[in-house]
Amino acid sequence: MINHVVLFKLKGYPEAEKVAVLRKIKDALESLKDKIEQLKYLEVGLNYELNAKSYDVCLISHFESIADLDIYRVHPEHLKVVELIQETTVERAAVDFEF
Repeated sequence: MINHVVLFKLKGYPEAEKVAVLRKIKDALESLKDKIEQLKYLEVGLNYELNAKSYDVCLISHFESIADLDIYRVHPEHLKVVELIQETTVERAAVDFEF
């Protein structure tokens, strides 16, 4: 199994707008559960501290293999979410590892 962990830091939104953007990203990511067969597990966490210097969103997802992760990366539904994330974030960090 492959564990795909991604962290995102949002742009400098005012607090009320940031909450709305966080919810939109979470909903978009969670919608992938039923759309991409290769995605075996998906969890999205939002940092409870809105003004933290750390990251704002954490995505944890599992795949049977690197090949399945590669299919996910280019899947049209995933690419729609990537577009939203690119529009709303300034930083991304990712780690993929076998478990």
